[in-house]
Amino acid sequence: MDRVKVILTIMLIFLIAIQFVPVSSNQDSQLKKTGFTKIYPVPAKVQAILKKSCDDCHSNYTQYPWYANLQPVSGWMASHISKGKRELNFSEFGSYSKYKQKSKLKAITNSIQDGTMPLASYTLIHKNAKLSPAAQTLVINWMEQTEDSLSLTNQQ
Repeated sequence: MDRVKVILTIMLIFLIAIQFVPVSSNQDSQLKKTGFTKIYPVPAKVQAILKKSCDDCHSNYTQYPWYANLQPVSGWMASHISKGKRELNFSEFGSYSKYKQKSKLKAITNSIQDGTMPLASYTLIHKNAKLSPAAQTLVINWMEQTEDSLSLTNQQ
């Protein structure tokens, strides 16, 4: 019994101690000129879907829930967001080469079609981030249209 109390006490002290480990937030104060919506005329409906389902992990404007202030959750989220932004960052999209932009648009389409985005672990907690079939179609059609226009631009 004493051993269990010692282990529980150590665990409690550890959980309290890690609350003081700072984690940087992913919240930029202003929209960048390289932002996706600054370089492409994104329809309002598509923009709303991307904001709701993608921006928390793929932009510089994460909306943090209350539990993001608790360790180890905040560390896990920071790592997850960092990884997502390395893969695709809508806030920096305009700084990508045209080839990379086209590739990313195709990857977004494929990820939505195969159901890998948004992540199931994200939509488990953020139910409103799930894409309805109508939202999927809307985003995919716009992405493909934009990808096609990039292809035409590159050929000229």
